[in-house]
Amino acid sequence: MPVTLDSSESMSCSRASARARRTPKSSRGDESSSVELQIGLLNNMSDGALEATERQFISVLSSAAQQFSVRLSLYHFPEVPRGELTRGRLARLYHTVDDLLSTELDGLIVTGREPLSADLRDECYWDSFIQVHDWALENTRSTVWSCLAAHAAVLHADGIQRQRSQHKHSGVFDCLRASDHPMLKHVPEAFRLPHSRWNGLPEAELTQCGYQVLTFAEGAGVDCFVKQNSSLFVYFQGHPEYESETLLLEYRRDVIRYLNEESSVYPSIPRGYFNSATERELTRIQDQAKLRPHAETLAAVSALTSSANSMDDWSVAASTLYRNWLGHIHAERLARAKNAVAESSSYEPAILAEMPAPQYDAVEDAVA
Repeated sequence: MPVTLDSSESMSCSRASARARRTPKSSRGDESSSVELQIGLLNNMSDGALEATERQFISVLSSAAQQFSVRLSLYHFPEVPRGELTRGRLARLYHTVDDLLSTELDGLIVTGREPLSADLRDECYWDSFIQVHDWALENTRSTVWSCLAAHAAVLHADGIQRQRSQHKHSGVFDCLRASDHPMLKHVPEAFRLPHSRWNGLPEAELTQCGYQVLTFAEGAGVDCFVKQNSSLFVYFQGHPEYESETLLLEYRRDVIRYLNEESSVYPSIPRGYFNSATERELTRIQDQAKLRPHAETLAAVSALTSSANSMDDWSVAASTLYRNWLGHIHAERLARAKNAVAESSSYEPAILAEMPAPQYDAVEDAVA
């Protein structure tokens, strides 16, 4: 089913069709095709990544929403400084956080952004962020907190501090299930998802504060975890929504930062992402980077990564995770509607009997 932007310039997921994902087959026909889910995307990414992030989430929601129609509203934090072109895009397509706080959504996705401060509570948008967090508890059926937004959310809710690793967790990591939670229905015991982060959250503190860890990333700790309040909060430390070339572009950006002396650390090659021939050549370039002129190193990396073949084998798992998320939202909406009818003094018992039982709509095919 299509994903339609609820904005002054509506557009459908067709703009992402060129990057179409492999999607699992539906087993339930079109019985939910008339259901429209109201989803919000609070996009806090940098100017350079803002539009790509829109595209990524439109794509993964489109692949997941085979039985639903998704109306997607875009939101932003007005406190974040933006360039002129981005301000124009925000004015055309986005709503502000104030608009978000005055509405009600079925589901919300909140992205992070590269922080400017060591303490996330010093970020310019922090006050608005905690308002959104507390609003989402009562005004969504479920909210996804993506990567750094997950770190900020647990910091606000439970004071859990993220911990910096000795190296960046970048690449496509082997992930293992640690739960039978419905969010993992039809997700295999082992699968792969992208990660791109320096920081992580300690498992022990999460579980002590009532979070349930669903999956682990081998060598990178906790992957996905949840907490059920009045709304189901889903936290991803990784990036299921990433497109096939996203890690490549991030790696090239980090090389440029090193060559421009904006970073003292030459970036590690994304794990499990490039084929072996590309990895060998990138390793050779890395080993010689301190001996070569910067321009020559940058030219070699740019030429190689421009034509490199990366391995995108996470799209089915990503689609299934978000399909289960949309299924949860749909089930919660049915359950609340049923409860509202039951609590009404004028309800008819026959109406209750005809309402379908809440359930997760998930795929029948095993995820490759």
